Amino acid sequence: MTEFTVWAPEAARVRLRLPGVADHDMRPGPGGWWRVEVPGAGPGTDYAFLLDDDERALPDPRSAWQPAGVHGPSRRYDHAAFRWSDQGWTGRQLPGSILYELHVGTFTPEGTFDAAIDRLDHLVDLGVDLIELLPVNAFNGEHNWGYDGVCWYAPHQPYGGPDGLKRLVDAAHGRGLGVILDVVYNHFGPSGAYAPAFAPYLAERSNPWGSGVNLDGRHSDGVRRYIIDSALMWLRDYHVDGLRLGAVHAMPDSRATHLLEEVAIEVEALATHLGRPLSLIAESELNDPKLITPREAGGYGLHAQWNDDAHHALHTLLTGERQGYYGDFGSLECLTDVLTGGFFHTGTWSSFRKRHHGRPVDRQRTAGHRFVAYLQNHDQVGNRAAGDRISQTLSAGLLRVGATLLLTAPFTPMLFMGEEWAAGTPWQYFTSHPEPELAAAVAAGRHREFAAHGWPAGEVPDPQDRQTLVRSRLDWAELDKPEHRAVYDFYRRLIALRKSRPELSDPRLNRVDVRHGDRFLVLRRGECLVVANLAGKPQRINLPGVVRNVLLATGEGVTVMRDGVELPAESAVVVAL
Repeated sequence: MTEFTVWAPEAARVRLRLPGVADHDMRPGPGGWWRVEVPGAGPGTDYAFLLDDDERALPDPRSAWQPAGVHGPSRRYDHAAFRWSDQGWTGRQLPGSILYELHVGTFTPEGTFDAAIDRLDHLVDLGVDLIELLPVNAFNGEHNWGYDGVCWYAPHQPYGGPDGLKRLVDAAHGRGLGVILDVVYNHFGPSGAYAPAFAPYLAERSNPWGSGVNLDGRHSDGVRRYIIDSALMWLRDYHVDGLRLGAVHAMPDSRATHLLEEVAIEVEALATHLGRPLSLIAESELNDPKLITPREAGGYGLHAQWNDDAHHALHTLLTGERQGYYGDFGSLECLTDVLTGGFFHTGTWSSFRKRHHGRPVDRQRTAGHRFVAYLQNHDQVGNRAAGDRISQTLSAGLLRVGATLLLTAPFTPMLFMGEEWAAGTPWQYFTSHPEPELAAAVAAGRHREFAAHGWPAGEVPDPQDRQTLVRSRLDWAELDKPEHRAVYDFYRRLIALRKSRPELSDPRLNRVDVRHGDRFLVLRRGECLVVANLAGKPQRINLPGVVRNVLLATGEGVTVMRDGVELPAESAVVVAL
């Protein structure tokens, strides 16, 4: 006998539909759960639910497999049937690791989990420790970024479905790579979201992407359980090593125990049972260290959060851009504040928001590895009108300076796919909504958004045009070109240097010392100095100590003197004292 269950606390009648047989009436039970047992309906059986007197067959909100897409029936899936080979995997902790963010659909020409496996050796050679997958749960259409997911338990079928994701994770573990999965629990996508038909999953308040999720209203216990069980499923049944929780600032929760803390408690319990570390990384624009403060100290107990301030401080200093939310950034003083204190906005005035923003970080108690920092990521590339990468703007020298500062900072560094060889391909915003009205609305909204930032409408590619997707795929043949291979070799040497010198991965913010002058910066990390010349001319820079050894230089013609160093224009050097 196979039991089917579904949570529908306000329904008067629920039926189960199986192919070729009469509908089965389900029995109501405690907590709004409906159940029925059916003989012979094992793994591989398609099924759907009907609510009240509505004859629409709806997929299961907790469906593990949607082979016909988000509008089709669900299919029974047996997690125990997959043959794992990672029994010796003991996990990969976040402290000391280097992350690599990738989008399955554009990481390879094929855009599948299995195709990504063929490129894992490249990442091992590069020296990264954890790959971070953009959302892979099922969404409407064949391809998009993944942030419009509607089936929070089912891997996207065009990528390879449940078994495909397991093969990728298993293969990554076999090469010593951990896997972080990006998940979005703050909203459902605009099409194919059938869960709200079963229960009040949606809140009355909205967020920038539509209706928010009901975390504190009536029946919110079941909604919270829906989210928590999804998080635990990815970690337990798919063996992933952590989750990146998207836009948690868009998840308002007035209950005494915030959902994020509740998730952290349950994930800690699961990690204890599994005997391997499980990491929770938040995306938040609040600049609030409470997220990463241990629960014992009154925080939520998450392990890390993305740090946009670190990105903005580096990006604006290197590019000179000051539009939009970049307005407060761009000075050496700003970068100094970030490198020594985690955030730039710490209760300070934000000209973009027209209000004060953020809270200070306790430098004595907060480890720098709790901040994930990046020179590029999917948002900061893809949310530019043309999806252009920073390597298409910067000189080769400044690009290396940016990489050096990122990978010698006290944070957890993250690379965006292709960054390591200065990929020439853009990464643009693409969708494949089947509904013409929705497709047109998305395209129009995109044009309005960029017009507000001063980009001409003609520079914004059509998200629905398949060529927008095709342009965004990595061109792996670029690695055979000398100029791209040189960047890759530099990133690999820089990562190896970070891992060979404990000072460079030391997360203690109170041990970071920075001084700066006329377009140069000196970052002290224990017995290592990182010296960056951001000027368009050579500079002689005095150093606090006698140099014993040059560990890495980004430019030719570095001259080391007893009390200083002479650097070429737009270059950096790492030296040992």
